[in-house]
Amino acid sequence: MRGVAAFFDGWRGLRRFWGLILLALFTTGATLQVLGPLPTARRPENAAVKREPVPEPVVIHQASPPAGAQSVRPGRGLPGPVNDPDPALLEPAPGSPTNVVPRIAADGRRPMQYYAAGFDPTTTRPRVGLLLAGIGLSFADSKKALTDLPAQVSFAVSPYTANPEPLLSSARLRGHEYLLSIPMEPMRFPIADPGPNALMTSLSPRENQPRLLWALSRLRGYAGATSILGALRGERLADMPDQIEPVLAELGRRGLMYVGAPGQASPVPHAWSKSVDVVIDEPATAADIDARLAVLEGMARDRGAALGLAVAPRPVTVERIAAWTTGLANRGLALAPVSALMLPPATEQEAPK
Repeated sequence: MRGVAAFFDGWRGLRRFWGLILLALFTTGATLQVLGPLPTARRPENAAVKREPVPEPVVIHQASPPAGAQSVRPGRGLPGPVNDPDPALLEPAPGSPTNVVPRIAADGRRPMQYYAAGFDPTTTRPRVGLLLAGIGLSFADSKKALTDLPAQVSFAVSPYTANPEPLLSSARLRGHEYLLSIPMEPMRFPIADPGPNALMTSLSPRENQPRLLWALSRLRGYAGATSILGALRGERLADMPDQIEPVLAELGRRGLMYVGAPGQASPVPHAWSKSVDVVIDEPATAADIDARLAVLEGMARDRGAALGLAVAPRPVTVERIAAWTTGLANRGLALAPVSALMLPPATEQEAPK
């Protein structure tokens, strides 16, 4: 012990003491660096994990999603038959619970998407579309049209059609989308009569509302509506903003697109829309139809998209359209259903995709 005491005695001993302390600290640190951190205890695999409760997300239910939201475009990319009517896209008509009218489904599906014909939205070719009106007024002519024409030709169906479902079922099976023709007062009324339930300028929008709901309840499975009823176009009412805008708001609220007559504004407020560019069958001769189809084709090349109208499924009209469509792809054009030509509502402008 005296030797140890002598080793640490005096100033030299003090330096020896602190030197040993520093050496011990250095040795301990180096040892820990080599060994690494202490291992953590492992939880058994089946042990429950205690977590803080996660609050449920707040969901704001909206009975009527905004019409024509830019994130929701008309059309359907998948080829094949058009979907059959879905009860989730229907609701009782206000004031008439025995009738049903279209609506936006609770999951957000819209008729203008769900009932659209298939079309590849990535195509860069000019798009040319055809709307064939007057479907249902002659069963034989209508049946031949949906049999002979390619699926990309869209139909406008009269609300006055008796027993329309057999025709509509065949149209869906063959991939044709169809629109509802809403009877509206034409420019030549009363010489041209749109029928007993037409929307009239002599009535207020409130008085026309039950007539609109009647028309919307006449068919099922349609992607949109139009003012075109055969050769009648509803121009007088459609040209009055205070009359047509409530109609467009109703269509947009129900997820429906709209096709306007030639010369009408495009786009329109509240709903996805496209106006007709060329009427191809007035007069309805083979030579005139071929000439008008050539004009329509030229418009599509110049503008990127164009929509033609045939006012009735006459045999000569169906024959000339069928012959014309067979060579479109070779001429660098894409035959498109109406849903692929729609423009967003005037209040939500964006470039067509």
